[in-house]
Amino acid sequence: MSAPSVDALLMEHAELERALADPSVHADAGAAKKLGRRYAELGQVVGAAKELAAVREDEAAARELADEDPSFAAEAEALAARIPALETKLAELLVPRDPHDGDDVVMEVKSGEGGDESALFAGDLVRMYTRYAERRGWKVEVLDSTPSDLGGVKDITMVVRSRGTDPDGVWSALKFEGGVHRVQRVPVTESQGRIHTSAAGVLVYPDTGEDADVEIDEKDLRVDVFRSSGHGGQSVNTTDSAVRITHLPTGLVVSCQNERSQLQNRARAMEVLRSRLQALHEAELEATASEERRSQVRTVDRSERIRTYNFPENRISDHRVGYKAHNLSTVLDGDLDGVLEALSSADRASQLAS
Repeated sequence: MSAPSVDALLMEHAELERALADPSVHADAGAAKKLGRRYAELGQVVGAAKELAAVREDEAAARELADEDPSFAAEAEALAARIPALETKLAELLVPRDPHDGDDVVMEVKSGEGGDESALFAGDLVRMYTRYAERRGWKVEVLDSTPSDLGGVKDITMVVRSRGTDPDGVWSALKFEGGVHRVQRVPVTESQGRIHTSAAGVLVYPDTGEDADVEIDEKDLRVDVFRSSGHGGQSVNTTDSAVRITHLPTGLVVSCQNERSQLQNRARAMEVLRSRLQALHEAELEATASEERRSQVRTVDRSERIRTYNFPENRISDHRVGYKAHNLSTVLDGDLDGVLEALSSADRASQLAS
């Protein structure tokens, strides 16, 4: 896909500005939020283009003045030195963006090999993402969760939402988190102090919900209702309000038990199902996206790792981009900026190269 011209984006920005000034647009909160995100996204391009144009004009003026007054030559050179960086910044902003970058996300975390230790590690990952979301001012909504006996998580489905119209939304930050995460440490259940290796799987996809461009035939669904359960499996609800929906053609299963009523749980589960089907549809349309989707979680096997969390060395390693840092304790406390920026930078470099 070729990058759009600066002039075309400037025109689109102006059109969006006029649209957002129309009170009738804000009658549809969802549509207004989308327009606001696109406007904010283009605002970055407009700002970079205007800054580059201003520096170029100032440099040209300084060189003209330098013909009469040599003291302006140094200013012209200083301005010229700023231009390459500004051109690179604008070029990066003109690379076609992932259309879901401003979207919220659905995350699924599942324990894998390693039994109780894997479930404890899955719980650590959930806390890591929750604390990262808190640092960003995002909201985490748990839709369904199966805890383990020792306080870990067997599996969990949660939605991470931003609170505004930031063009760099939740998906832009967390879209590379899908895959198998491996941990190396001495489990709390290990009496002899031996280091064990276990794994947990993460699946992440845009929360397109009602906006998903997919058709779902009710005849393709099996809907089961059951009582919501808490820690250890005990019932925390006296009515069958929890809902599990199975999409028969694909085998996708979505559960929701944290809303107050069966109707609310069904509605939320349907939104998640639409999001998953939309992600599956988009993956099938684009071969590279399909490869990424397949590589996220095929089986939660230690050998298919994307990242390793090594406790004895306080080290985190992302195997896709060769990132390593000895700050595992702060990463697990939600400081994911370093590894996420490394992944994002590698992606930007790849796009610019192509």
